Amino acid sequence: MKKMSVAEVAEFFGVSKEAIHNRIRRGSLQSVMENNVKMVFVDETKSIKKPAAKRAAKSACSDERYYKLLEAQNAKLQERVEILENETRTLRDQKEQMLIEECKKIERIYKEKDEQLKNILQAISSKFMLDTPLEEKEKIFEAEMVEIEEEIESGMTSLKKYLKKSGLSDKKMKKIKKRFEENVDNDERVIKIDSKYYLNTAKYDYSDLVK
Repeated sequence: MKKMSVAEVAEFFGVSKEAIHNRIRRGSLQSVMENNVKMVFVDETKSIKKPAAKRAAKSACSDERYYKLLEAQNAKLQERVEILENETRTLRDQKEQMLIEECKKIERIYKEKDEQLKNILQAISSKFMLDTPLEEKEKIFEAEMVEIEEEIESGMTSLKKYLKKSGLSDKKMKKIKKRFEENVDNDERVIKIDSKYYLNTAKYDYSDLVK
């Protein structure tokens, strides 16, 4: 054990004199007065933790907590990114499916139109097989083509032509026509222009009326 002045002890341990006085007041260092000078008993084998070291340890602890917080936030952000990526992938798949279904729908409509046009042309051809004057044939052809264009543009077909192409018996066709007559005032699918009835097969389903 060695006696040193407060200044010497502070220099020996590398701390401030205030820190030495604080330790003397707390009793962690023993001192005596000699010739009006406070002498401190020092065990040279021991050391005093410097405040800077404490601050460094505290700072290191704070840094560790900060890094852990960042890691937790990063994990949450990563999880959110994965959720958003899955949602985006789902929406993209749904959009592709909708496009596929729309393409199939358009394909069906054009297929029905092609079939309709084919039947109409066959009907025209059968008329041309009759012993009809050339001028009359030309008029028939022009009238039929105008009606074809109108039907294709509007999506409508006259009930008369529809039934004619169906190949049904006269009795069955009369029943279907009667259904149209009965429903003309309360069914928006039944279209009546002048005295003729029309179907819009591109827009409506008539399976319940023509069964």
